[in-house]
Amino acid sequence: MRTVVTRQIPGASAPHLFSRLEVLDRYPDWMRLVHRVGGLEPDAGRPAWWVELRARVGPLTRSKQLRMVRTQLEAGHVARFERVEADDRDHAAWILTATVDEVAGGASMTMELIYGGELWNRAVLGRILDAEIERSVAALTALLAG
Repeated sequence: MRTVVTRQIPGASAPHLFSRLEVLDRYPDWMRLVHRVGGLEPDAGRPAWWVELRARVGPLTRSKQLRMVRTQLEAGHVARFERVEADDRDHAAWILTATVDEVAGGASMTMELIYGGELWNRAVLGRILDAEIERSVAALTALLAG
């Protein structure tokens, strides 16, 4: 499953916006789906985090814990995070790429999520993401304004 969302954030500076997206421990401040994040030892020199995703689906709450590593950084523009577990087991891919660009009157943010597993199907994950993205953009806009 692949989801790409682009939103413009009026009045935001691209560098300030990117500072909120380039490290995962800043995501819980504005994205409820990212419930908790903790820093881990670097993975081959790359920053790594333990991430707990949590979503409500009707009366149920689903959660997933991932070890995420920042695998790409183009300062001020692109940050890519990939699931890289420390064990030898085969795990579903989780890849998040955040891209920021300056636009007239603010900044543009594109978030691409690739999920290769079957536990969170498109119907469930898509509905959660659609609702969460709208709420998160509003929360991030308020955070950047403050």
